[in-house]
Amino acid sequence: MTESKTMTGAVPDTAARAVGWQVWVPCIGMALCSWLSFVDRQVLNILSPTIIKDTGLTGQDFTNATSFFFLTYTLGNPVWGSVIDYIGLRKGMLLAVAVWTAASMSHSLMGSFAGFALARAVLGIGEGGTFPGGLRTAVETLPPTQRARGIALSFSGGTIGAVMMPLLLGPLAISYGWRTAFLATGALGVIWMAIWAVIARPPFLPAAVARPPVVKWPNFSERRVWALIFSYALPAISPGPVLTILSIYLSQGLHLTQGQLNGLVWIPPLTWGIGYFFWGWAADKFAANNPRPVGMFLLLTVASLTLGFVTSSASPSLAIALISFSTFIGGGFQMVALKAASYQFPREQSAMMTGIASGSWSLVNFALLQAIGPLMGWVNGGRWDLIFWLIALLPAVGIGLWMALNAGAPKTATV
Repeated sequence: MTESKTMTGAVPDTAARAVGWQVWVPCIGMALCSWLSFVDRQVLNILSPTIIKDTGLTGQDFTNATSFFFLTYTLGNPVWGSVIDYIGLRKGMLLAVAVWTAASMSHSLMGSFAGFALARAVLGIGEGGTFPGGLRTAVETLPPTQRARGIALSFSGGTIGAVMMPLLLGPLAISYGWRTAFLATGALGVIWMAIWAVIARPPFLPAAVARPPVVKWPNFSERRVWALIFSYALPAISPGPVLTILSIYLSQGLHLTQGQLNGLVWIPPLTWGIGYFFWGWAADKFAANNPRPVGMFLLLTVASLTLGFVTSSASPSLAIALISFSTFIGGGFQMVALKAASYQFPREQSAMMTGIASGSWSLVNFALLQAIGPLMGWVNGGRWDLIFWLIALLPAVGIGLWMALNAGAPKTATV
């Protein structure tokens, strides 16, 4: 396949070894990988009230330390994307998961701002391989008519992990301490690596796929790169900061206990995962052969504004409902943006493409958390209204920039 062809072409002939249910096995494996990544990522956020109380950190200290994950995740995504495209899915994902498993376990040794910041930074580097690997898996194994759903499946494990974590590791932390919860994540990482070593080979993955002759790095002078960034990083931003601050808002803003939190905080990640599948199906059905799904983007943009009304009531139920709808819409932006971008990048750069998207999303998260931190410490309990409106308005900015970049540009691009 020449580099000028996009990811909308047929699956390589080598993938013909996988038939029927077998073609979905690699995506299921990557769903487990994204499940693991969000377990490792969210355990700190869900247990934040307990950790803050035990270590003496402030809410702003905690948020600033957490933001280092997003900073290194920004770099890790495009780097792992290019590396996975070059060395292959099997080796690339084993290496990435080994790095972040060690980092996740290291949280159990930390008790200061510097320690948590370092652990989060290394975790972000390793987890940068998650979404590039997930999209590359769908591209290698599935035809275009099923690819958005394959991406949704690969990505959805993350939201399932965020759902299960407070229900499983939350009680474990209450009974045995929060440090034990981080040690448990290490065992899960080892188990996943053993599973991937078995399934990341024929007949499930093709023996040979198109790879660039040299490592390809993102070219930020290209319009298609910036169009991808603005259609993904700003519009799909909600789940990142929302899930980071959710427990703190419910505990400090609405005065819920850790036990009450464990019964609520799994809902927004669940609707995020539902958003993957619903909007993945919608993108395959309504954005097929459409590199510019303006209508779908505008619908999602209007819906995203509802997040700004979270603080209009002191009801935890209303807050969870609006936040959950926001993560559902965020998942939709991800699926539609990647579907549209697949018409602009060749197959052998699919992981790099996703690395650009996820890396830029992470960078926006880092900057946003730096802005949110001081607002959380505002007089009279924090300016939560400003925080939620700031997040709610970013999708409109991103889609406006995406439309401006696409004005007059060809519908497909060559490399």
